Amino acid sequence: MQVSRHFTYRLGHFIGFPSLTDERDACGVGFVAEINKHPSHDILQNALKALNCMEHRGGCSADRESGDGAGITTMIPWDIIMPSHRDIDSDQRLSRAVAMVFLRYEHLEYIKSIFNWILNEYNLSVVTWREVPVNSDILGENSLKNEPFVAQCIVSSNFPEHVDFEKVLYIARRKIEAVVSDTTPDIYKNFYICSFSSTTIVYKGMLRSEALSSYYLDLMNPLYITSFALYHRRFSTNTMPKWSLAQPMRFMAHNGEINTLLGNLNWTKSREPLFQQGSWSNYSSSLNQITNLAYSDSANLDAILELLVQSGKSPEESLMILIPEAYSNQPALELCPEIVDFYEYYNNLQEPWDGPALVVFSDGKTVGATLDRNGLRPARYIITTDGFIFLSSETGIFDFEDCKVLTKGRLGPGQMLSVDLVNSMVVDNFSIKKKISQRFPYKKWLQDNQLKIKPQPYYESFDSDLVYIARLHNAFGYSNEDVELVIEHMASSAKEPTFCMGDDIPLAILSDKPHLLYDYFKQRFAQVTNPAIDPLRESLVMSLVTHLGPKGNFLEPTQQMAKSIQIRSPIINENELSLISNGPFQVSSVNTFFKIDESTSSFDDQIDLICKNCAEYIQSGSQLIILTDRIDNLDSNYTFIPPLLIVGALHHYLIKVKLRHKVSIVVETGQCWNTHHFACLIGYGASAICPYLAFLTVRQWWQNPKTQKFMSNGKLSKITVHESQYNYRSAIEKGLLKILSKMGICLISSYHGAQIFEILGLGNDIVDRSFLNTTSRLGGMDANEFFRHSISMYNSAFVSELPKKLPNLGYVQYRPGAEYHVNNPEMSKTLHKAVRNTDQSLYDQYKLLLENRVPTNLRDLLILSSNKDAISISDVEPVEMILERFCTGGMSLGALSRETHETLAVAMNRIGGKSNSGEGGEDSIRFTKIIDIDDLGISSNFSHLKGLKNNDIASSAIKQIASGRFGVTPEYLVNAKQLEIKIAQGAKPGEGGQLPGKKVSPYIATLRNCKPGVTLISPPPHHDIYSIEDLAQLIFDLHQINPKAQISVKLVASVGIGTIAAGVAKGNADVIQISGHDGGTGASPLSSIKHAGVPWELGLTEVHKTLVENSLRDRVILRVDGGLRTGRDIVLSAIMGAEEFGFGTIAMIATGCVMARICHTNNCPVGVATQRQDLRNRYPGIPADLVNFFIFIAQEVREVLAELGYKSLKDIIGLSSLLTCDYGQVTKTKNLNLDILLSDSNRAKMINFHANVHSNGKVLDDSLLNDSTFVNAIDNQLNFIHSLEIKNTDRCVGARISGVIAKKYGREKFSGNLQINFSGVAGQSFGAFISNGMYLNLTGEANDYVGKGMNGGEIIISPPPENKMNAADYVIIGNTCLYGATGGYLFVNGQAGERFAVRNSASQTVIEGVGDHACEYMTGGLVIVLGKSGRNIGAGMTGGLAYFLDEIGDLESKVNSEIVKIQKIITKEAEDQLLRMIELYEIKTKSIKARYILDNWQIYLPMFRQIVPPSEDSTSLTDPKYSSYASLTN
Repeated sequence: MQVSRHFTYRLGHFIGFPSLTDERDACGVGFVAEINKHPSHDILQNALKALNCMEHRGGCSADRESGDGAGITTMIPWDIIMPSHRDIDSDQRLSRAVAMVFLRYEHLEYIKSIFNWILNEYNLSVVTWREVPVNSDILGENSLKNEPFVAQCIVSSNFPEHVDFEKVLYIARRKIEAVVSDTTPDIYKNFYICSFSSTTIVYKGMLRSEALSSYYLDLMNPLYITSFALYHRRFSTNTMPKWSLAQPMRFMAHNGEINTLLGNLNWTKSREPLFQQGSWSNYSSSLNQITNLAYSDSANLDAILELLVQSGKSPEESLMILIPEAYSNQPALELCPEIVDFYEYYNNLQEPWDGPALVVFSDGKTVGATLDRNGLRPARYIITTDGFIFLSSETGIFDFEDCKVLTKGRLGPGQMLSVDLVNSMVVDNFSIKKKISQRFPYKKWLQDNQLKIKPQPYYESFDSDLVYIARLHNAFGYSNEDVELVIEHMASSAKEPTFCMGDDIPLAILSDKPHLLYDYFKQRFAQVTNPAIDPLRESLVMSLVTHLGPKGNFLEPTQQMAKSIQIRSPIINENELSLISNGPFQVSSVNTFFKIDESTSSFDDQIDLICKNCAEYIQSGSQLIILTDRIDNLDSNYTFIPPLLIVGALHHYLIKVKLRHKVSIVVETGQCWNTHHFACLIGYGASAICPYLAFLTVRQWWQNPKTQKFMSNGKLSKITVHESQYNYRSAIEKGLLKILSKMGICLISSYHGAQIFEILGLGNDIVDRSFLNTTSRLGGMDANEFFRHSISMYNSAFVSELPKKLPNLGYVQYRPGAEYHVNNPEMSKTLHKAVRNTDQSLYDQYKLLLENRVPTNLRDLLILSSNKDAISISDVEPVEMILERFCTGGMSLGALSRETHETLAVAMNRIGGKSNSGEGGEDSIRFTKIIDIDDLGISSNFSHLKGLKNNDIASSAIKQIASGRFGVTPEYLVNAKQLEIKIAQGAKPGEGGQLPGKKVSPYIATLRNCKPGVTLISPPPHHDIYSIEDLAQLIFDLHQINPKAQISVKLVASVGIGTIAAGVAKGNADVIQISGHDGGTGASPLSSIKHAGVPWELGLTEVHKTLVENSLRDRVILRVDGGLRTGRDIVLSAIMGAEEFGFGTIAMIATGCVMARICHTNNCPVGVATQRQDLRNRYPGIPADLVNFFIFIAQEVREVLAELGYKSLKDIIGLSSLLTCDYGQVTKTKNLNLDILLSDSNRAKMINFHANVHSNGKVLDDSLLNDSTFVNAIDNQLNFIHSLEIKNTDRCVGARISGVIAKKYGREKFSGNLQINFSGVAGQSFGAFISNGMYLNLTGEANDYVGKGMNGGEIIISPPPENKMNAADYVIIGNTCLYGATGGYLFVNGQAGERFAVRNSASQTVIEGVGDHACEYMTGGLVIVLGKSGRNIGAGMTGGLAYFLDEIGDLESKVNSEIVKIQKIITKEAEDQLLRMIELYEIKTKSIKARYILDNWQIYLPMFRQIVPPSEDSTSLTDPKYSSYASLTN
């Protein structure tokens, strides 16, 4: 076996962790290859076995037999396909190729004729057609229904050697596809070419892993030989399963999801004219529509990868261009600047296909893999001395002898590994990238051609005409809230404004108040299939760098293509705009103001004129278009085109006329001031934006005497006019990064033009002209209606006498006479009186206030109508049965006071409903009945509560598992009736949050395993929920520890949620909760509250319909929450598919909340949302108040059911025929259409509803729990020792045992010793949630999530004896290990992957190497790393200590110093702590490296560095002032 020199050096001289030194969808994926040997059938069998071992990473249809997809790519098995030609030489075989084709049998002859015709055009001839032998008997019902006829077309050529045979095959295939696409739908919809190549072939289908080789009989034929195999097991999420969408694709298999797909497709389409130049000029007609909206994200990525490879680039170079690593400030690239230059060059030419991605690839000459910039997919590899290379999503799926291991590693973020099959070489990350980056002088090209514009000074001038500024504000749609709550806040604090309690005003299309165009756009966000990112703690992967200028044909790179203007951010000030205007590019400036008269009815004619003029400017050489609405004097006879409308229209028009690649669009506008506005403009094609009026507004605020007075008396920070504008821009940039990150996007270049929005309330004519292909399900204002509303707003600037202040429309804060708020004082007061007095008439008054309101939600336009006769209310199910369907929302103890939290729980338990703990943990005193109630309703254990009754229970039936993992212990988990996985929150989907330090009281700190007064960060869920298969694993983990609890998954409504929910249902969830965009929250960025997510009516309808259509509806309970307030709401949501109903804000109001909307300040005046004891003492609520409220609601439900003629809620679930629409109250448009809410979901398919708890089936823990000796050891707290084998399909081992212990003994009360020794490779979540007294010793290795949530005990992982000498060099555990640990010890004699010890709060661990993001969000515990580490150490770390061995002196550059500091070991106590732990570790693992460190302690001690968060700063471990000894540094 030959290995590249750099790789060989590594093996002999360990110079760092593989992911940092050398190597640099939802599914299971991988490859196996063998070099220096002849092709064999064994390689194929190894790949098929690996595929079978990853069945749990895939999904199955409702029939539980039809897989979402499985497939394999190999060399072409000529001995099977053409056995009569077995003796032909290799040269002749190279002139032959095979097309693997799916089609309908009845179309076979027609397809053959097309092949003959097209192939003949390209001098190719058909040798024969072969029917691929299959066994259809093994197919599930769904697979069989869609089964294609599978045929192989063998072709030959007589091309001379210099002709690229593969390129000709590519062109011929595309021509065949184009011809077939012009036939009838029945033909082209069932036609697909899996592969067409002279080197590779793809066998795939809508199959489970084990069914692949049983279905394709070729795969079991011993004559099928190959040197490599790619394999893939699909878990369908973003598209429902089809045979053609199974993977591998033609060049790659993809585990992940492309978040930027629509933008990538738009930009690819815009480049098609470029691609048709140069070497492709003779085939230009075949390069139309390279990508396709109808394809999956993986299929589109494969299509563009294929184009690059067929253009002469290697797969490795192509993927470096398409999926670049995060190269900025990357310490590992400091010695390879040419790699950075390569990325910089292509950054201007190709926007990254951004999103989590493990891509394995092959062109028949090489096979390899690359990982996305965040490392959000696992990729483990093993190389053996006899030439085998295995890479896969999991380890433990291949058989090999331990003594033959050459190395074990993993791909880190942005890294690549390749096997050169021709030259029999394994090529490491750096070797691949250095060779590729040295092909051209990228650095010189950039130096000679790229202009970098540095930030320029801000204007200082003040416009003294305040009246004119006020007119501008009115003309462009500013309100008083926009200026005072948003712009001025950002100018003073450099932060977005924060607000709370959700959005309770009408949707923009339903409001009778004026709204800007931006308000009709809702931001989309990541959930389940791909993770959101933390833009603050993981800023190293984020970038706002923007390039301006035309784009060249990067298929054939030249020096001229490096010409661009680089700006650090798309937000530019006036001086930067001036520099750009006078830069190297020809500029055309277009003013969007135009003259209007009585005949002007829309913006359309002027938009068309501007688009045509811009096309002419571009044809004449313009390379930058500046769209501006700056004007010297406002005139009522003129108006401007809203910037978003003209930007989107011009962007799509230029794509259509094939000119978009020649120009960048810059916007200078007065109608753009908050983060959402900027995101919309960038999302629809603007490269840079100068918000001149916003900057002017900041300057006006700064020079205002009131502002100056506040600065002088200290009420505001003293800043200059420059700093105020800098603050404003900084706040916008931070907000933009948050918007990107909530969708899982890292780069503004990928967000640019990506259109990641849903439109609510615009007509198709507007959408098709300016926002083509953006989801818009409701119709809405047409161009004429929109023009009238825009003119009305604009004309407000021309009233004879402007008011002194801008209008306050009350969009944020309730204001009498302004915009309607559902949660208004009158409603709240009426409800308080009703529930406190048990007064039905007051409840009826409350109900009328809500029924007679202006339309606010989509459901307000729905009318209930039944063709059945009304029935007596006595025939309707009793109140008690309806109450069981009610839940309260997930509100944490911390955000809420203890009084509120426990009152909600007691009330819900009384009515048989379910309260939700939120993410703050729960006191174990609440898990048992309260039996010490006195005559006044007071308990000594719950003296802070009023109105208690004997046998009340304060335990939350639903216990939440959120990304913060606060208080998630085995005891917490086993005392739940339901466990809720929080994926997203309605008020801020795709975001995390934080609990301010002032809310972290000693009691809260105890529950959350942290220190009082220290701010607690809740990250977005990207640790163990970064894909659908990882969510399925977490569901498995929770079923494992508490098999009696239902597992629920909380999602937020967004387009595409139906297919996500289908994936969640396949993942074995019991309940899916759909939350609306209007949910409450303790604190959230104002822009998120207002502009993210969509109404639950859309989400619930889509989920219900999708599950019914795919026969998955009976697998889950559907719950809805978001603004439910009346019995009518309950009935409407049931008709749309809900079985259970969640109440958040309204439940708090019923127990005393007065909607002061200051939750985030800790100053709640009635003690609901505060930890201040003086305010908590004011809490007025008692459980009976909430009980009364829900009884009122349930009784109203009964009344509505009786009127409709139905006996129970169950009878109307999904019965959309009961709904009609009334648009009479909508004032803005006559074109709204809610038919999507009325679509019939085929209730006949809904025979059964889910009521039980899904099972994990037989698991390894059961073999121990079925052993009477083992059970006796638990029951009597004895010692027990047992040894057994483990494999990668044994997942979450130990958790079920821990659950039994926790249920029986509670926390830390078990005194037995259960020693279980494992050998082999553990599956995911080994040792998750284990308790005290459990000792797991694994000889072998493990996958992701080792020790997740462990609460006690010990986990030891060591390599086999044969690998002991090189243990420090090997990766033996996966990603996200020790996540959320609350105790215990973990000792690992080897290295871990990314995100080690994230959110560790009490566990102690020693390990010999970690990847990126170690100790992220840590709040306690101890971490010791005896080897190399990745980047971003200690990001968000607020507690605990970490020690890192810094042997080569580069640790400081890898530490995130935002919170923590790095220092040497400076106290004797710290040295003793470190020494004792390493000694214990060496005893437990027999680590050779640990022994060497201990033997040379005085040499190694100075190499250790201590990572110290502020909460640990003043202790004897970190500060000599507190030490009992003299400082070690003296």
